[in-house]
Amino acid sequence: MLLLIPLLPFVGFLLNASLGKRVSKAAAGAVACGVMIGSFLVSAAAVWRLVGLPHESRAMANQAFTWISSGDFTAAFTLRLDPLSSVMILVITGIGSLIHVYSTAYMHEESDSEYARYFSYLNLFAAFMLVLVLGSNFLVMFVGWEGVGLCSYLLIGFWYQKKSASDAAKKAFIVNRIGDFGFVLGVLLLFVRFGSIDFQEVARAASTLSPEVAFGTVSWITLLLFVGATGKSAQIPLYVWLPDAMEGPTPVSALIHAATMVTAGVYMIGRNAVLFSHAPQTLAIVAVIGAATALMAGTIGVVQNDIKRVLAYSTVSQLGYMFLAMGVGAYGAGVFHLYTHAFFKALLFLGSGAVIHALAGEQDLRRMGGLKKDLPITYWTFLIGALAIAGVPGLAGFFSKDEILFRTFSSGHMLLWVVGLLTSLLTAIYMFRVVFLAFHGERAPQTPDAHAAAAHRREEEPRHLEHPQHPEHLEHPQHLEHLENLEHLEHLEHLENLENHENHENHLHDAPPAMAFALIVLAIGSVLAGYAGFPGVLGGGDRFARYLEPSFGVMPVEQAVEHGLEGTLMLVSIAAAVAGIGIAAYFFLKNRRAADDLAGRFGGLQRLLLNKYYVDEIYDATVVQPIRIVSEAGLWKVVDVQLIDAAVNGVGQTIAGSSDRLRRIQTGSVRAYAASVFFGAVAILGYYLWR
Repeated sequence: MLLLIPLLPFVGFLLNASLGKRVSKAAAGAVACGVMIGSFLVSAAAVWRLVGLPHESRAMANQAFTWISSGDFTAAFTLRLDPLSSVMILVITGIGSLIHVYSTAYMHEESDSEYARYFSYLNLFAAFMLVLVLGSNFLVMFVGWEGVGLCSYLLIGFWYQKKSASDAAKKAFIVNRIGDFGFVLGVLLLFVRFGSIDFQEVARAASTLSPEVAFGTVSWITLLLFVGATGKSAQIPLYVWLPDAMEGPTPVSALIHAATMVTAGVYMIGRNAVLFSHAPQTLAIVAVIGAATALMAGTIGVVQNDIKRVLAYSTVSQLGYMFLAMGVGAYGAGVFHLYTHAFFKALLFLGSGAVIHALAGEQDLRRMGGLKKDLPITYWTFLIGALAIAGVPGLAGFFSKDEILFRTFSSGHMLLWVVGLLTSLLTAIYMFRVVFLAFHGERAPQTPDAHAAAAHRREEEPRHLEHPQHPEHLEHPQHLEHLENLEHLEHLEHLENLENHENHENHLHDAPPAMAFALIVLAIGSVLAGYAGFPGVLGGGDRFARYLEPSFGVMPVEQAVEHGLEGTLMLVSIAAAVAGIGIAAYFFLKNRRAADDLAGRFGGLQRLLLNKYYVDEIYDATVVQPIRIVSEAGLWKVVDVQLIDAAVNGVGQTIAGSSDRLRRIQTGSVRAYAASVFFGAVAILGYYLWR
């Protein structure tokens, strides 16, 4: 049963990759969606069986085969289901299935072969992610870990003809390789220290140790593993690939940002909770990096104008929240937020996709507005997602985010709690900035792209006449007639473009049925998902955290939970969410001129945020360009050309020169050959007689 869960989407990948050019779009989409739904049903059945087991022994394993056996070392390809992986497989297959269904409508304009190629990549992505979360040891996890990295490259660069997409794909691939290098070193050091790479055996061995007071071997192991997590889950300093990942199709962004790849780092720390709990210094680093990433990405998201880029930085920020929870030891809270975030972030990305789909590819918030009337399904579902991520009471994001803030405060990390609260405020501001700019107010005056480009060319390039150096030609009747005809044609073109644009504006279409279905289901999940972890202060029992406890192998720190304190902190976080929505309403709904004035007053800060703290430029100047210079001037022109090429070419030239000289001995003259034999014999006899 466990093997079927990743195997079904892998079969879908094989079918669409092999037969996609020979089948219709409907068949390709049906295969891709069918295998994902089948995987979800098998996952649900497996989880149902798991829940029926006693609380402390909720685990099932399936050893498919022995992968590596060398001396005392054995690594089996074993899949293991426990409470933590059960949450992950339901998220991956459930939300992944909805994204597949949504994609059947979103990608309908692609050709048959491209359509099948897209779904084959999507299925492969899901299969590798399922292997990652079901693997019972680091080696099996690493297969999925590298597999999702490969698939992110394929999907982000799906429209590879577009340079920005191919560049973004390469950026994601290279940045993740940097993180994966640290991850591999961590796994090797872990094997040296514990003699095993099996999660359960490592946890048992680590549990016998005392937490490291100084920075020891376990701290180095966990820190190197965390380097891998910063790459996969886009944390400082390796977060730079994720905002560019939006260059892929919007459903890909939803899959990467919500249900799959970016959650891998959070999951990995949760899976090795015992190990990380014995390295408090590493946990402190995890918490600080998470909080810093959450705040930094939140500030950048406030000023971005691309609707998908705002959501991308939102993902980076929310992942920072999850790592903050992991760093303060609140593993259950971190996974809880991972679970709820999957619903509303997938909803928000797919909602933005519906907006982009309706506007024929437009992504700039400044060119939107007033879409509420034309796109009611998209608007109301998107609004639910925005309310959920902002932390409005009663929705999924409120419960998980509040749990993280409470655990951070109660563990004594006051500064990190303040950063988390400020990030919550920023989240509400930038999400409702998107809501108000895209769906409320009036449509911004739009200029068709063709007309805008033509107008720009006319402004930048003077009109070329037959003899522009002689102004008197302008007075010639033929030139006047030529100019009048040219202006008339341009005027007609302008009117035609405007008419086509107005026709498009007057016929905005809401999400088609397949897209609407996914949006509605995710909106329902964004409301209800949080009730799985209903907090104790409101009469709940934190069932979600209790369900996950056996997976972490770490007994939660017994704290005298003051419901009064928890309730007070909850009110503070609610106030932050409401304040953020109010600020966004004032600046982007009621008084947009005030937002422009504020931007003008703090122009330097706005430029800093618009340019994302110039991190990409700093990396380019300090890392990319030095490597390029060393590669070109040193490795290429010196090592490659002057050493390697010169050595190889020198050998060839030496042999060629020697051959040329030896060739002259072969004259073809019998008389010359006889003379050479005679003189040779005389020389040899003379030598022996001399001896």
